[in-house]
Amino acid sequence: MKDGMKKEIKPCRPKWKGTMTDRDRFNNQMHYRPVDRCFNREFGYWKENFKEWPIFVENNIANNEEADVFFNFDVQHGIGGAIGLIPAFPQKVISETATTRTIMNSEGLLAEMPKDGHDTIPHFTQASIVTPDDWHRVKDERYRRDDPKRKVDVEALKRRHPADRDYSLGVNCGSMIGRVRNMLTFEGLAYACFDYPGMVEDMVETQCVLVEDFLDQVLPHFEFDFASNWEDICFKSGPIVTVDFFKNVVMPRYKRIDRKLKAHGIDIWWSDCDGDVRPILPYFLEGGINCMFPYEVNSCCHPKELLDEYGKDLRIMGGVDKIELAKGPEAIKAYLESLVPLVERGGYIPFCDHRCPPNVKQEYYLYYLDLKEEMFGLK
Repeated sequence: MKDGMKKEIKPCRPKWKGTMTDRDRFNNQMHYRPVDRCFNREFGYWKENFKEWPIFVENNIANNEEADVFFNFDVQHGIGGAIGLIPAFPQKVISETATTRTIMNSEGLLAEMPKDGHDTIPHFTQASIVTPDDWHRVKDERYRRDDPKRKVDVEALKRRHPADRDYSLGVNCGSMIGRVRNMLTFEGLAYACFDYPGMVEDMVETQCVLVEDFLDQVLPHFEFDFASNWEDICFKSGPIVTVDFFKNVVMPRYKRIDRKLKAHGIDIWWSDCDGDVRPILPYFLEGGINCMFPYEVNSCCHPKELLDEYGKDLRIMGGVDKIELAKGPEAIKAYLESLVPLVERGGYIPFCDHRCPPNVKQEYYLYYLDLKEEMFGLK
């Protein structure tokens, strides 16, 4: 392919029939208004799926963006800004063994990765930021608010996402504490919250200010349908920071961002936060984040439990148990049937609760897509 040319992808299945635009459908479903059918999307696949599922290999589908077009899902896009490290740390190989390679990643972490390239969470061995002196150096060098690369080309974005679009468009609100965890490592953040609480709060504040600067540039120029956020600060036993820290340090920054969003008519804000979110969910909601995404079931609970508890204050996207998908048609049907009342209620869009893993057989996944259309498509 020549530079700038898009790969032509022929969908393998028809788009779900409908009488509404993808944009109107998403907005209505998230606001408990009538819809023609459920919004149809998925969250993607492990890298191995693109090498192991024949349907991907034979059709040269190599990544999640291509898979979305290939399966003809409803369309949804987002706009993000330069709100992170500028410049990023140089990525380079530090050392190698027979089976692993240790690299410095773009966030300054030394990460041990398998040489065979299988999809896994890296083993982080060292952070570039440990003490307040480290943070001040990185902040001065890589978090300058006046860096010209942080300026948004609004006119180019307007051409890409016209006002009369038929798909929903979101604005990315970054991460208040997830990126901080990335820079410090899991263990580093746990220690720093107690050893250097002022440093951690300043890191959170820096993330917030850069998001605010970005939002100030784009919010006046677009009619956004939702906002998004990425944290990944929970695991199967709850959050990796204390509830008090989240409430007193993170939530106030959410509130500042939420005021900007609400002033421009944005009242749907989701957070991609894996794990058991229940201990901090009240403070997500108080801060303005009112949708969990992609909502992992096994580290939390069936989505019905939280939707029953919080009512229409909470929305959920995701929540289709990947463990059940791997068991085959009978288990898949039983699980989807448990979601029917949630889809009918509104404020809930079902899809696999994180990237679909390769232990889900291709034929099971295709059965799932067919059954989902049969149950939640246009009647």
